[in-house]
Amino acid sequence: MDTADWRRRVFALYGAVRAAGDLAEGHALWRAGRDELLATHPASPVEERDGFRGVPVGEYRPELRFEVAIDTDVEPVRWEVPSATDGVIPFSRVGVLHLPAIGDLDVWWLESYGGGVFVPVKDALAGSHTYGGGRYLLDTVKGADLGGDIREGRLVVDLNFAYNPSCAYSPLWTCPLAPATNTVKAELPVGELTSDL
Repeated sequence: MDTADWRRRVFALYGAVRAAGDLAEGHALWRAGRDELLATHPASPVEERDGFRGVPVGEYRPELRFEVAIDTDVEPVRWEVPSATDGVIPFSRVGVLHLPAIGDLDVWWLESYGGGVFVPVKDALAGSHTYGGGRYLLDTVKGADLGGDIREGRLVVDLNFAYNPSCAYSPLWTCPLAPATNTVKAELPVGELTSDL
């Protein structure tokens, strides 16, 4: 039930972010909400909570927010991620996002758990200031969704909301990490970081 409650709270958090009056306000809500969940929730992946003071987060940069069309003219690709607890987690590539001055990111459809859109990203700071395996931008099955008209094939992709997967906090978690097609050459000093810049 702890995991179900975690997901419910994440859905509510992203709903509050989408309803916020401006981008900076929404980002502040997200940052505070993520820190609270990681510090206090029973389903948090953070093992050492006594010394936990929150995750370093880069300053909000509005130029790193995009509302983009999903380019669906792609060859189908299947991506299978082995996990310690759930067997193989299957994904299918359903499109590509072309982010100006950043690069291209594959859009994945989760073929289990009822489905969902998943977009991870690994940037040039991975391993130094961002998590080495990459971060998540969208994971609709878990509520991490900033909006866009999905029926029209458009997504809001805001790199300021890139967050660390659970395995960044504990080796007990198995996470799908960004594949090569979701790796960009740009430095993204925004979202959740592993160290201050």
